[in-house]
Amino acid sequence: MPQGQLTGTRIRDRRMDQGIRQADLARAAGISPSYLNLIEHNRRRIGGKLVNDISRVLGIDPALLTEGVESGVLDGLRGAAADQPASGAELARAEEFAGRFPGWASLLAAQHGQLGALKSRIETLTDRLTHDPQLATSLHDVITAVTAIRATSSILADTDDIDPDWQRRFHRNLFEDSQRLTESSRDLVAYLDLSGADADAVRSPQEQLELWLEGQGHHIVALEGGDDTAIDALVQGRDPATAFLMRDHLTRYAADARAMPLDGFVQSARACAYDPAQIVQQTGASLPQVLRRLATLPPDSDHPPMGLVILDGAGVVRLIKPVTGFAFARAAACPMWPVFQSLAQIGQPIRQTVDLPRPEGLRFQCYAIAHHIRPPDFDSPPVTEAVMLVCPPPEHRTAGTPAGTSCRICPRENCAARRAPSILSEVGAPL
Repeated sequence: MPQGQLTGTRIRDRRMDQGIRQADLARAAGISPSYLNLIEHNRRRIGGKLVNDISRVLGIDPALLTEGVESGVLDGLRGAAADQPASGAELARAEEFAGRFPGWASLLAAQHGQLGALKSRIETLTDRLTHDPQLATSLHDVITAVTAIRATSSILADTDDIDPDWQRRFHRNLFEDSQRLTESSRDLVAYLDLSGADADAVRSPQEQLELWLEGQGHHIVALEGGDDTAIDALVQGRDPATAFLMRDHLTRYAADARAMPLDGFVQSARACAYDPAQIVQQTGASLPQVLRRLATLPPDSDHPPMGLVILDGAGVVRLIKPVTGFAFARAAACPMWPVFQSLAQIGQPIRQTVDLPRPEGLRFQCYAIAHHIRPPDFDSPPVTEAVMLVCPPPEHRTAGTPAGTSCRICPRENCAARRAPSILSEVGAPL
């Protein structure tokens, strides 16, 4: 039922909530009870002075009768229903529900938004917990100190007759290990509490590289001419590990820029509707080069948003360029993404539409290929890399391949690739 036709329903609900009889409201508004009855059953349109008179009697804002709830509330209700398809929620009556019970509708929509935010936070924390070397080192130090303390205390507790000299040594070890445990625990807590600028000091080299690239929009203006000499200035002041990763990435960026100068590449990309295969045919560049180059188009132009994932031959993430709605775990990622499939088909391009298990029904068009970055020979194994470009979905709504972030935060229960139970199903409330 259109939003404007729910005014009568809202009048009836507000009147009944306040315990006002229909005849009393009609008399106070200067109309007959039979006419008010028709209005309340949405059989007569209402507006202007009559709406103001009725809202005055009910003591509410006229907009609450004529406009109902905001469209954002309706979107939240529809998203909540899509998130729980087994609930049997009547999507066709979402507007009627929101009009009759605006408070409850706002509450449900707000809770749906909070659940979505929590899910995104879980994805971020899961990614960090499984990959962060600083966290792994801190936990290792804590566990090592606890193990040493437990071993020493067990000797003291289980041995009745200990030489005084050895006893002093054990006591000294307990004291030193307990100090080490205190320092390790303090460092771990301090690390977990870091925020803002302090957090950058303990980011991994790969995270620092991706943070810097994000600040540039992954488009390095200084390298668009293909001049390698600008790289030294860009990596200056970085720690050795971060500088190594930056130099490797920027050297390849400059090579791609030389092979495909920006102005000509932009013209080709637009003429080919950003289809990588067509761009390859038009430019003569390799498909991995084209995929990487598409992900570095200027972010402030009218190009579609595109993400990028680069893996080595072992499936370890080398680079992630995020895009709205796209999440890719650095460790224990969902194996259904086409970039992993490409590693088993070296040189075979893969184009695949991917559906994420989100209430919004997010969908992406992915292009992936694995290739040898060092040709194979008889004396050494090949060095392999996989590249995946993540693009907006095609206009036609064909069914896509299900994929997610990682098993622990994926609500799909009947997945052949599942290797761990989902924490969402464990709490009985998939997000």
